[in-house]
Amino acid sequence: MSRAELARNASFEQLSPEVGTLDEEALAELLDEDADEALAMLASMTGAMDRELRAAARRLAGRLMLEVARRGPVRSRRVGRIVTTRWRPDAGDLDVDASLDAIVAAKARRDAVEADDLRVRDWSRPDTALCLLLDRSGSMGGRPLATNAVAAAAVAWRNPDDYSVVSFARQAIVVKPQATPAGSVETVVDSVLALRGHGTTDLANALGAAGRQLRRSRAGRKVTVLLSDCRSNEPGDTHAAAAALDELVVVAPAADADEATAFASAVGARLSTIDGPSDVPAALAALLM
Repeated sequence: MSRAELARNASFEQLSPEVGTLDEEALAELLDEDADEALAMLASMTGAMDRELRAAARRLAGRLMLEVARRGPVRSRRVGRIVTTRWRPDAGDLDVDASLDAIVAAKARRDAVEADDLRVRDWSRPDTALCLLLDRSGSMGGRPLATNAVAAAAVAWRNPDDYSVVSFARQAIVVKPQATPAGSVETVVDSVLALRGHGTTDLANALGAAGRQLRRSRAGRKVTVLLSDCRSNEPGDTHAAAAALDELVVVAPAADADEATAFASAVGARLSTIDGPSDVPAALAALLM
């Protein structure tokens, strides 16, 4: 984007008073006053034609998006069940019934019970895998781009061991694969910010891509997080694609949520709406509980 295009936003001159500069103190003040506006401007500046301004914005973007993402709870609560397992020092309470034979045998031998023969009862909670689908169709910049970046940071922060990020329009691009160790969260955020929006929306293809990523995980719970208005304009059975997923949650813009609401209702997905990028962490926390 040129400086003239960026300057259409009233806050731009405050943040970049001269060519090649980004005033971090002014950005911090704007974050306190209007976090969504500050994040939107920062996201836009990562695509600036001004090389020095673009580099400065990209250096800051990952860290600030991550700071916003950390405002939500790190881990969601997971449904668990009591299971009997071999004894471990850090496990639960001794299962006397399951360990009784070993205890009696050791007493008869007048010997200590072997630890491997003891059993404990403990909570077993399923691991969770997340695949984040980011809609980049149409015009993508400012708040929508910042929202995608915060969502990527939030998923990476919440579930660092087992997640993927897929950006989609007509085609789906895997930003971070499920089975591949990630670099830093900032690197993932930078990759998301580099993908500018264009083209039509193939939602069925995107949901299929999420399924393929999640099949690479061994987690007990597999959740697809769809960040989109769910307005698909390419052929494909979106309902069938959604039904093939283990679990689907939808995050949609509050100002344009009618089709997302209808889609979520039709496929049995949980839905949350957001007003801007700073709402993403709380929305994810609520949906993933």
